[in-house]
Amino acid sequence: MGRIFTLEEAQAVMPQVKAMTEPVYALAASLAEELREAEDAQDETRAEALRERIQVLVQSWQHAMQDLEAEVKGLWLVDFDSGDGYWCWAFPEDTLDHWHSYEGGFRSRVPADQRPGVRA
Repeated sequence: MGRIFTLEEAQAVMPQVKAMTEPVYALAASLAEELREAEDAQDETRAEALRERIQVLVQSWQHAMQDLEAEVKGLWLVDFDSGDGYWCWAFPEDTLDHWHSYEGGFRSRVPADQRPGVRA
């Protein structure tokens, strides 16, 4: 079992998450554009090299997120275990302010203040 985060603890990690994610996302987007061009030109050697670079880049981002004790749930999507679900953030959101149950996933997320069992 991993670390359990309060909302405030997870939010405190977000500056690092965002600082690591934004440049990696930008580089991955640039490489993806180069990949499309290589595929359009039917340059399979270049395309394969770009696919490998993108894969290494994404894996390095995943490891960096895990080092922060965030759980990577998709590309540019991280969760922090709340003990009854996850605090959920997806790039390019500015803040971490959503929650979803363990079973529900990203599509079932709600604003953190509407988490079941939270009183206003």
